[in-house]
Amino acid sequence: MPRNRPTLILVHEPEKACFDRLVADGYPTERAIEISSYLAQSTDLAPEFDQLAAACDKRGLAFMAVELDNAATVLAKADPAGTLVWTLTDGIAYFRGGAAPALARLTGLKTIGADDSLFALCQDKFRSGAVLGALGLPVPPAGLARNGKWLVEPPASPAGWFVKPNRLGAKIGIWPDSRCRDLEHALELSRRVFAGYRDDVVIQPYVAGRNVRASFLGLKPGTGVEALGIVFVESGGDFQTMADSMALYGDTGQAAKDVGNYTEPELEPVAASQPAADRAIRTVAQKLITGLGLKDVLSVDLRVEADDTIHLIEFEVCPGLPCFDFRDYCRRQWGMSLADAMAETAANRLTS
Repeated sequence: MPRNRPTLILVHEPEKACFDRLVADGYPTERAIEISSYLAQSTDLAPEFDQLAAACDKRGLAFMAVELDNAATVLAKADPAGTLVWTLTDGIAYFRGGAAPALARLTGLKTIGADDSLFALCQDKFRSGAVLGALGLPVPPAGLARNGKWLVEPPASPAGWFVKPNRLGAKIGIWPDSRCRDLEHALELSRRVFAGYRDDVVIQPYVAGRNVRASFLGLKPGTGVEALGIVFVESGGDFQTMADSMALYGDTGQAAKDVGNYTEPELEPVAASQPAADRAIRTVAQKLITGLGLKDVLSVDLRVEADDTIHLIEFEVCPGLPCFDFRDYCRRQWGMSLADAMAETAANRLTS
């Protein structure tokens, strides 16, 4: 551990470590591939670790990429006065990255991003939705089901419902029929999710509109919601499925390679066509920052209707940094590559 230079430590959980653990826990290979594909950003960023190291070096920093299984040992030896911990991959159930900011706090190290309590909250969609609703944010109300039985019945919805796993991301467990017209089918989807992934499902009233991603990187301390990048994400369909997600991360597993061709979604600034919706999303983001304590790096998923009505779907404290949308954000907002944006953000915390 270099103690003569400020150091950025990037903690990440590799796909293979997750896959091996899931298989050892009895998951079939196909399901383990699907679940561990959520960690594709770890796979995708690894070839750029040298670029990150070079970008950090230009700014007077050392750089270390640390696999999660080694994090406790490495962080225990780190110098609190000159170390910044950036958690690349999150998780509290199938994935374990949420342990990294807690380990950093235990050893008195500075971190990029929200505190560890929010790592846990955003990974549980039902609990997260309850908190967001209590803050008065425009999140659809939700029911909760486990293996075909209601834990909380969803509200009535003339437009039908949308069903998704409670603790899984990256569109895992979302199929073309995840938008359903009757609650019996919603319960059948909950049985399918439980059988494949051992997860509960959240059932929300279906909301119309276009999919929106709001991305944020606080390049400098004190950066506000003016730096949000808010874009429509056009994938050619009403919503993305697990097959779409697996294809998008095309080089990160045999299942992804088997999906076939996939067209990267198009990104269109919301402000260009719906400036009122753009302003409303910035107001929501400010409430998330003020009310929950989000900071430094985050993303928010929403649906926006033609009349500028917005629906908050979920937030992430570990957005997919190497994914196409966050790279695009770094170029548009900061005029930097991902490696330079990350290194500049770290340098502004460690050397300012």
